[in-house]
Amino acid sequence: MGSWTIAAIAAAVLLVAGLSIRIVKQYEKGVLFRLGRVVGVREPGLRLIIPVIDVLRRVSLRIVTMPIQSQGIITRDNVSVDVSAVAYFRVVDAVKSVVAIENVYAAIDQIAQTTLRKVVGQHTLDETLSETDAINRDIRQILDVTTLDWGVEVTLVELKDIQLPESMKRAMAKQAEAEREKRAKIINAEGEAQAAAALGAASDTMMEHPLALQLRNLQSLVEIGVDKNTTVVFPAPLMSTIGELGSFLSREAAAANASVPSPVEPVITVPAQEAPANGGPVPASA
Repeated sequence: MGSWTIAAIAAAVLLVAGLSIRIVKQYEKGVLFRLGRVVGVREPGLRLIIPVIDVLRRVSLRIVTMPIQSQGIITRDNVSVDVSAVAYFRVVDAVKSVVAIENVYAAIDQIAQTTLRKVVGQHTLDETLSETDAINRDIRQILDVTTLDWGVEVTLVELKDIQLPESMKRAMAKQAEAEREKRAKIINAEGEAQAAAALGAASDTMMEHPLALQLRNLQSLVEIGVDKNTTVVFPAPLMSTIGELGSFLSREAAAANASVPSPVEPVITVPAQEAPANGGPVPASA
């Protein structure tokens, strides 16, 4: 045998080995077809197949992240919104994912879009914004019913973005502003009621203990004297001050009336008559 023959044999062996050896990665499984029929699943590692007769299809078992493009949806209360989501799924049956459907990724993308439109359209706008967990769960359950026949399990579906019309955004902003104003007024009214109750209790305490008012006045003087100013304040109860002022004015008026002399009336002096010696009547004087 010549050198050319040896080289040809070696090349043929290398070619057969290249066509026979397959490597299945750790995150994959291989579906082996022999003459067009599925003969089994090959685990990760180095696998040998019969060239030309066998075909090994490798299927990834990792979780796939698939964005669901934005869908124009009309909610149950006739509000137009654009909703986008993201779905997570993985292959659980390698044979079904190859035999049952031609392109599992494209199929899941399309059915996820239609399911998203269907589920969101059954809810109102408020429910869509507040009950996203329930919507995500409903979408995932509907997808699992279909995709399990394809050997695929949907692990998670999440609404990613909800776009509202500008008019609806303005209306919701006004509603939120009115709600906050209502809460502020209620809180303010409750504060006024509590303050009035506290002031009433304080006034009752001061009526029972008069010195408490004086102590409060002294405290007010201390608070006023914190700042460097030249104002001098003498606190006094208002009603007692008015009463004392009235008493003072009355005393002043009485003193003024007592100091003015009254006019002198003429005094008529009647001379005494001597009695007659014989005890007769006294003659009247003219």
